[in-house]
Amino acid sequence: MTTPTVKISRDQHIWAFSADMAPVVTVDPGTVLEIETWDCFTGQVQSESDTLDKLDLTRINSATGPIAVNGALPGDSLSVTLIDILPNEQGAGMVIPEWGQLIEHAKSPTTRIFKVKDGIIRMNENVTFPTRPMFGVIGVAPAEGEVGTFLADRHGGNMDDHKNGIGATIHLPVFQPGGQLAIGDMHASMGDGEISGTGVEIGGKAIIKVDLIKGKAGGWPITETADAWYTHGTTADSIDGALKNACEEAAKLLVDEWGFTMEDAYIFLSVAGDLGIAQYCHPSPGSVIARMRVPKISAAPHPFKM
Repeated sequence: MTTPTVKISRDQHIWAFSADMAPVVTVDPGTVLEIETWDCFTGQVQSESDTLDKLDLTRINSATGPIAVNGALPGDSLSVTLIDILPNEQGAGMVIPEWGQLIEHAKSPTTRIFKVKDGIIRMNENVTFPTRPMFGVIGVAPAEGEVGTFLADRHGGNMDDHKNGIGATIHLPVFQPGGQLAIGDMHASMGDGEISGTGVEIGGKAIIKVDLIKGKAGGWPITETADAWYTHGTTADSIDGALKNACEEAAKLLVDEWGFTMEDAYIFLSVAGDLGIAQYCHPSPGSVIARMRVPKISAAPHPFKM
C-alpha cells in the first residue's frame, strides 16, 4: 500500500458543503492521504438505548476536510481513489420514526449495535455477514450557496452508494478552485436503497489518493470500478426523476465522449447497462439517488476519453 504523506483527523470536518469554504490542507494531484472520520452520529450512539430521538441532530454526517487540490478548476474532475477503508470495531443501525420502506410495520424506534472484526459484522448471535466498507458522503464545494452534508446533488455529498468502496475512483465535477473535497459517513456495510435510513454507521480511517482530470467533468459524480463505471442522478424526492437523470448522464457520456449515436447509446444501456437505486429511504427528508452501471468495453472503457 502506498504510504500516505498527509493525515487529517476527524476533528477537522464540515457540516455543510459551501461555495466559499476554506481548506484545512492543500495538496498536489497524486497525493496519498490518510483521513479519519466520525460515524454519522459523531460518537453519540454507543448502546441500543441510544435511539435517534435522544440525539443532537445538529451533529449528523460530518465530513472530514475540506481538502483543496492544486490546479483544480471549474470544468475539471477531482478524482478520488479509495485505496483502503478501515472501519472501527463497533457500529450501529436504526429504525427511524417516519423513515423508510417498511416503517409502517415497525413498532418503535430501534437501535442495533454491530461488532466488526476481521472483515465480519456480527448483528447478534445468529446473524453475521461480511463487511463491505464504503463512504456515504463524498463531495466538493457546490457552484453556489450551501448544501448540508445530509443531502446529495451535483457536487456529490450524501450519495450513499455502496459502490463507493475500496478500490473505486469517484470523479467529482469541480465547481470552485481547489475543488474542496470532504468525505465522511463511513459504513461497514450498506445495502442498495438503505431502506431504513442507515447502514452499519461507523467511524474509522481511510487511505485515499487525489488526482485531476483536466477539462472533463460529468453532470454528477461518476464512480469507476475495475469492470464498470456508474453515473448518478439525484432529486429531492422523485425516484423517477433520479432514475431518469442517471440514464441521461450515461447516455450523454457515451455520445459526447465515445461517439455513440443517441439511439445506439439508448439501446446499449438497455441491453448491457444496469439501472439501480443507491438510496431510497423515503419517506425521509433526504435525497433520492439512482445510478446506471455502464460495463467497461473497448468502445467505452472509461467515463472520459483522454
